Amino acid sequence: MSDAGSMKWDLMVNKIIPFNVGYGADEAMRNLQLFEMFWHAEGMKTEYTGYVILDGKRYSVHPRTCYGYADKNWGKDFTTPWLWLSSNDLVSEITGKRLYNSVFDIGGGRPKIGPVTLEGKLLSAFWYEGTGYEFNFSKVWTNTRTKFWCYETDDQVIWHVEQENIHDKMITDVRCKKEDMLLIKYEAPNGTMKHNRLWNGGNGTGTIQLYHEGKLVDRIHAEHIGCEYGEYDAKGPYQKKEYN
Repeated sequence: MSDAGSMKWDLMVNKIIPFNVGYGADEAMRNLQLFEMFWHAEGMKTEYTGYVILDGKRYSVHPRTCYGYADKNWGKDFTTPWLWLSSNDLVSEITGKRLYNSVFDIGGGRPKIGPVTLEGKLLSAFWYEGTGYEFNFSKVWTNTRTKFWCYETDDQVIWHVEQENIHDKMITDVRCKKEDMLLIKYEAPNGTMKHNRLWNGGNGTGTIQLYHEGKLVDRIHAEHIGCEYGEYDAKGPYQKKEYN
């Protein structure tokens, strides 16, 4: 289902910082196949070295000039809505310093555990210069709450995510030009293809506000944000619809 063209690559992959979502993808859950869709980001910050050849043109890949990512989805079917945001091209808006040891990752939407649907659930992590912040609904003792929405304008897709737990809070605002994005066609492992308006891009820009115990840790400017959004059987542009 891909567009015409050719691509080959020779890359060394060095996964620097993982995001282990925990109970949502542990051995018991996998063996019982309780979730319709599983997710694990072994390399939410990943270094790539080598080259890519796209339609006969060679591109060099170096860790200093790319912002690598590596994850895995598996299961029976995709979630709807499907939201994903991630970047390690981060600069503090307070100090102006580049955050070399930082990355954030947000994913999910409406997971299903057997016949039970969990509305408005996202799994998120921010590794901030050596300190981890996690917003994980499966760790119920953290009392993680989430609110998010996504919508389209004529030329952009726009995301807003708010998450907090008993100690921390993260507010994420992202936008990406449609001209830099793809409308992805994904066939689910069960043979269906219900996502017909799944936007995918890698040039999103935005800000993340990170708080601990009610105090601002940093306000971060992010670029090269990997970004996705989709809902099953969409009839047209997404309108602003809030999920809690």
